[in-house]
Amino acid sequence: MPPSTPDQLGRALGVLRLSLTARCNLACRYCRPESQDPPTLLTHQQRLKLIGVAARLGCRRLRLTGGEPLLAPGLAPLIQAVKALNLVEDVALTSNGVLLDRPLARRLKQAGLDRITISLDGADPQAVLRMGGGNSFAPVLAAIGHAQAVDLPIKINMVVMAHGNGDQVIPMARLCRELGVELRLIEYMDVGNRNGWRPQQVLTAAAMTTRIARHWPLQPMGRQPGATARRWRYLDGGGFVSTIASISEPFCGDCNRLRVTADGMAYTCLFASQGTDLKPALDLRQPDAILIRQLHSLWRQRQDRYSEERRSQQTNSTPRRSPAEMAYIGG
Repeated sequence: MPPSTPDQLGRALGVLRLSLTARCNLACRYCRPESQDPPTLLTHQQRLKLIGVAARLGCRRLRLTGGEPLLAPGLAPLIQAVKALNLVEDVALTSNGVLLDRPLARRLKQAGLDRITISLDGADPQAVLRMGGGNSFAPVLAAIGHAQAVDLPIKINMVVMAHGNGDQVIPMARLCRELGVELRLIEYMDVGNRNGWRPQQVLTAAAMTTRIARHWPLQPMGRQPGATARRWRYLDGGGFVSTIASISEPFCGDCNRLRVTADGMAYTCLFASQGTDLKPALDLRQPDAILIRQLHSLWRQRQDRYSEERRSQQTNSTPRRSPAEMAYIGG
C-alpha cells in the first residue's frame, strides 16, 4: 500500500498519537482528566491493527499517551509487539512519571521504548501542588533518574500558565540544566471545556525564551518539518531548551499527526470539531482493507488548521472549544 494521499493542505501522515486511557492520577489545571475510562477501550489486538494500518499509510512514529498511560495494563507488551512486528521506526511515551520506578523503566526500555517525555510544571513541591500535580514533585524527580539510569532518552514537558506557574520558567530551566535533560516549554492551550482557558493566561514562547536568555544566552536551532518544538541551544554548553507555541507561532502548515483516543475515536486535529469512530473497522473480524479505506479517506479530506485560524482572527473573544478534553484526546 503506498503512503497516504496528502490532506487538503498537502500534509502527509507521519505520526500516530494513540491514547491508552483517559484516566490520570493527577488533576493538572490545564488538563482536567476524566475520572474513569470510556466503556469500550480498544484491546491489545485492536491497537496493533490500528498501528499496523497507520504504518501502511505512511505513519513512521508512534506516541503512546493518555490520560496517564502508565495506568493502562499491557503497556510493555504493546511496545514489545510493535517493535517485534517492525511496524514503526520510533515509539515514544508521554507520562507524568509518578508511577515510573526503576523496574518499570527497565521493562519499557527492554520492550523497545525509544524515548519518554515526562511532565513537570514546577521546580519545587509547592509550585507543582499549585498546578494540580499534588505531591508528585519528588516521585517525578525520581522517575527522571530511573529513566536516565536505564539509558532511556528523556525530555521534560512544562505547560506554562502566565498566572499559575509563569514564575517557574527560570527555576525549571535551571533544574533541567542541572539534571541534563531538555526542557520543553508549552504555551497554555484552549483544549476542552474544563480548564478555564483565557488568552491572558498565555505566556508566549518568545517571552519565555527572552527570560531564559537573560540568564543563559541561547542560539536558535529552528524547528524540524513536522515537529511541534522549536529548539534552542545554550551557548555555554548546557544543553537544549525547546518551545511549543501553538498559540503565538502556530505550526499547522506541516502538522502530520493523527490522534486516536483510547476507545477508538480518530481526531485529525487537537482542536477538531468532531471525531470519527474507528471501532467498527477495528473489529478483528473485518479485513484490514476497511480500516485502510476509512483512514485514507479521513486523512485525504483533512483541512484542519485551527491554531492558524485562531491567530488570524486577532481577537480576545472565547475561541471555539474542541469537543474532547485534553486527557481524552491524548494531548
